[in-house]
Amino acid sequence: MTATKGERTRARLTAATAALLQKQGYHATGLAEIVATAGAPRGSVYFYFPGGKEALACAALAAAGAEWRTRIEALIAGAPDLGSAVVAVCDELGRELEASGYTHGCPLATVALEAAGTSDAVRATVAAHYDGWIDALAAHLVSHGVPAAVAPRFARFALAAIEGALMLAKVARSRAPLTEAGETLRAMMALVPRVAG
Repeated sequence: MTATKGERTRARLTAATAALLQKQGYHATGLAEIVATAGAPRGSVYFYFPGGKEALACAALAAAGAEWRTRIEALIAGAPDLGSAVVAVCDELGRELEASGYTHGCPLATVALEAAGTSDAVRATVAAHYDGWIDALAAHLVSHGVPAAVAPRFARFALAAIEGALMLAKVARSRAPLTEAGETLRAMMALVPRVAG
């Protein structure tokens, strides 16, 4: 099914916003820049997003979060074991960060640190996607024999470690913090209790 002109314009606005938010954050991203980057008519923002910048940012964050979750789940599913899965995720994030010249980080973290305290809609969007990532990782841990009571806690810790390493890597302009986080989490995986099959 071919997308309508309106759907294509909405998608361009959302994609442009996601890219700008990931690179420069919420407050540095203005509507004029979004419109110019998307190549969209100026009035289209409020036509498709009556809530303005906040609504557009939430849509962009939701789309970017869903895309990253799909990519992360594919990496995890393709790994032979839990430790390799974590290393694969950290390696992929490191490659992407390096390819961007260390300007792109997590599409959610940049905005979460900056705007979650001033916009409840942004905070709720980011929280929902982080929860989704944690749930997906916890489910994968359980499928590998990690007790259901332990899996969410370890999943949350792993996400926090990876997000922190991504920020450190961006600041240091080096993939080393992500590589170290992946290897450390791999070692910790060996210590997580398993349920007998």
